[in-house]
Amino acid sequence: MTDIEIARQTPLAPISQIAEKLGIPSEAMEHYGRYIAKVDEHLIDEDQMRQHRLILVTSISPTKAGIGKTTVSIGLALGLCRMGLGATVALREPSLGPCFGIKGGAAGGGHAQVLPMEKINLHFTGDFHAVTSAHNMIAALLDNYLYQHRAEGPVLSEIYWKRVLDVNDRALRNVTIGQLGEGIERATGFDITPASELMAILCLATSLDDLRRRIGNILLGITTDGRPFTVADLGVTGAITALLLDAIRPNLVQTTEQTPALVHGGPFANIAHGCSTVLATRLALTLSPYVVTEAGFGADLGAEKFFDIKCRKAHLQPALTVLVATTQGLKMHGGVDITQIRTPQPEGLVAGFRNMDRHIRNLQRFGQTVVVAINRYADDTDEELQLISRHCDELGVGSAINNAYAEGGEGALPLARLVADTISRQPSQPLRFTYDDDDPILTKIEKVARNIYGATSVTLSPEAQQQLADINSRFGAQSAVSRYPVCIAKTQYSFTADARRYGCPEDFDLPIRQLIVNAGAEMIVAVAGKMMRMPGLPLHPQAECIDVADGQIVGLS
Repeated sequence: MTDIEIARQTPLAPISQIAEKLGIPSEAMEHYGRYIAKVDEHLIDEDQMRQHRLILVTSISPTKAGIGKTTVSIGLALGLCRMGLGATVALREPSLGPCFGIKGGAAGGGHAQVLPMEKINLHFTGDFHAVTSAHNMIAALLDNYLYQHRAEGPVLSEIYWKRVLDVNDRALRNVTIGQLGEGIERATGFDITPASELMAILCLATSLDDLRRRIGNILLGITTDGRPFTVADLGVTGAITALLLDAIRPNLVQTTEQTPALVHGGPFANIAHGCSTVLATRLALTLSPYVVTEAGFGADLGAEKFFDIKCRKAHLQPALTVLVATTQGLKMHGGVDITQIRTPQPEGLVAGFRNMDRHIRNLQRFGQTVVVAINRYADDTDEELQLISRHCDELGVGSAINNAYAEGGEGALPLARLVADTISRQPSQPLRFTYDDDDPILTKIEKVARNIYGATSVTLSPEAQQQLADINSRFGAQSAVSRYPVCIAKTQYSFTADARRYGCPEDFDLPIRQLIVNAGAEMIVAVAGKMMRMPGLPLHPQAECIDVADGQIVGLS
């Protein structure tokens, strides 16, 4: 059966019953139909949070064979609940771009899904639309400001704010607006909504007041006298906050086994920081003894940003990290062609261990205790699964086979037992970050590139060099901006900036093309290589498979 068929045959409990499992009072919920609700973030309790355990799920470098990290995250929560330990999974919201582009749905798979999957994958509670609308409202208000003040001469000498759309559309990467006298003509472009600074702000904000403060600080451009121009200067901070008033509250749904799930926020880890909201994580930690969350793509992207950005700023301390690996992904990192990865290839599998090993070392460098989840696929052989297990034993790292896709919580019990037992015996050390707040911006980038990616050097393009000089001159080497963490936008398929270099490359340079100040999100985005913040569609997008038959959506899997 397809994911959507399994989802339709799974009985759903009214969302009020799911809330009761977490002790959420009815007055703290706003219902979006029978099976979805937003939850009041004021339920967050710092004392309760400190008594509970946060588990991160990340992965080896992903390949086009897939990894199944969301399925493992949901499955682990199901397994912990079957053990009677009480767990909630906290995930990001899917983007329409990938849903209709390459991967289809992003709500888990098989018997380890969050439901109702069609609504979660499509419009859900409108959070993505709210971010898109708020972002483009700023753009419209900024262009109106420029138009209305055109007689006074150029008000801004540089304009940074682009527009966003939650669709993969390469044709919008570079556009010209204001033509034929309809505004001030200038070149600009579109990013995808998960790359919006407002999405990052939504995910990193700790309260409504913090959301407002961050929105006001968004850097829109530079005035002719060299002064930063912000949303607060535009005078519309309150209006943009109003557009995100509902979006800030976490969304409560359920899994295929009627356990609680909070799905909130949706940045991509290759072009943004790739983690669900701080508010949803804190709420889950308040309400549940164990919280399973995931960070996007491989550990070099999502996990690094989870630790160095989200945990640093939100003062979170994960108890353990789960690294997801698959036989097919390891074979591709070992040089096996994608057409051969479903057949036994032990030599290629072993060659791919170097990718997994680097991720394990990186996670341990953060002070994390690591276990490996071997996510089982239907074509896997017992011999190859045992090869991975034995290799983990040699490293002194626990491992377990996860079969949640086929068996739900029952198939995740070995992993859940391993996780719970490891946490009780070997708690993680306090987080050790990759760089210090006081490190110069370039030093922060270099430390990530060398210590996490394995690069030998970092090269700034002439554009990035000028941008770094401008940042230092405009804000000062000792300013708050200089203390921001860095968020490197890089291909997910490789430790390098070249998507074709699978495995564990050595002795390479990391080229940085562009530096972007996200003064509201309070981070510096460094764009590596040819990475685009507006993806394109493949030759045959997933949209060709999606349809409505007999009043029901099909092909969304």
